Amino acid sequence: MDLPVMPPVRPMLAKAVHEVPRAAGLRYEPKWDGFRCVVFRDGDEIELGSRNDRPLTRYFPELVELLAAALPPRCVVDGEIVLVTPTGLDFEALQLRLHPAASRVRKLAEETPASFVAFDLLALGDRDLTGEPFRERRRELEGVLAHDPDGALRRVHLTPLTDDADLAQDWFTRFEGAGFDGVMVKQAELPYEQDKRVMWKVKHERTADCVVAGFRWHKDGESVGSLLLGLFDDAGTLHHVGVASSFTAARRRELVTELEPLRENALEGHPWRTWAEYEPDPGRRPGAMSRWAPQKDLSWEPLRTEWVAEVRYEHLQGGRFRHGGRLVRFRPDREPASCTYAQLDEAPPAELAELFGEAR
Repeated sequence: MDLPVMPPVRPMLAKAVHEVPRAAGLRYEPKWDGFRCVVFRDGDEIELGSRNDRPLTRYFPELVELLAAALPPRCVVDGEIVLVTPTGLDFEALQLRLHPAASRVRKLAEETPASFVAFDLLALGDRDLTGEPFRERRRELEGVLAHDPDGALRRVHLTPLTDDADLAQDWFTRFEGAGFDGVMVKQAELPYEQDKRVMWKVKHERTADCVVAGFRWHKDGESVGSLLLGLFDDAGTLHHVGVASSFTAARRRELVTELEPLRENALEGHPWRTWAEYEPDPGRRPGAMSRWAPQKDLSWEPLRTEWVAEVRYEHLQGGRFRHGGRLVRFRPDREPASCTYAQLDEAPPAELAELFGEAR
């Protein structure tokens, strides 16, 4: 492979903001919930690179075939791998695609084929476009992907773009719940700056009151790394919905002392006590193996389920918080039994057929 922009590329990143910025010269795109991916194509050679330099090519053989038909012979394209369903994008099913067994990879490629959403063009032919302003890179990208007389762009999409902040705000509200993770904001004159937070991202934030059912030790072995959170369903079963983390070093040490009284006899009658022995749904138990880092220690310490924590989260998917939550405060005024899924504001899935033909 010999391209003007060679792997690995560290994708351009974004800073989080709480509302859609409004200023002249800004461009807005949907923020899709999938795997960030930079595609390198040089003739018959195609490589799919992830944000953290992890090669994705072997996990998505069906995308390699599609991109070979859709892209020009020599190019580098930044985008997102997504998994489209009739009810929205499914990130949990996408995670399952990262399987070590080749036979399983082939099976999943047929059963749950992925799609690719392109949003930037880093190189075309012998030209390095990273120094060009975004408006020029986008114009070139539209020339590559906007026209599809032969149907070559099946499951390969050009992300929508607008300079209308009101339309971006409408996207932010209307398409939530369908795998639309927020809004990305770029300056029209922005060059492509690898690994720098020079864009903005606007994401949904909510709070929920959750049962504190356990914790994991920090890697230092002496302080609390994360709190394990639960919510009750209508049948009274406490489900693991995620964690609260990102504490300062001082707060991690304080939590050890605060939680100590809850550790005594915590496993007696604990709703999750059998998970160390058997759990039919490993994705819903706190000790499950990490798909991203199988060697990572996910063992946990049980706590008596007597405390409630108010937690800030982005959105719910598959019954769990899509990203790690952040502790706002403990709620001694709340009873654990009141922490149910009914409190959560889940936006209904939006119709994706206009953007993704495969959603039909």
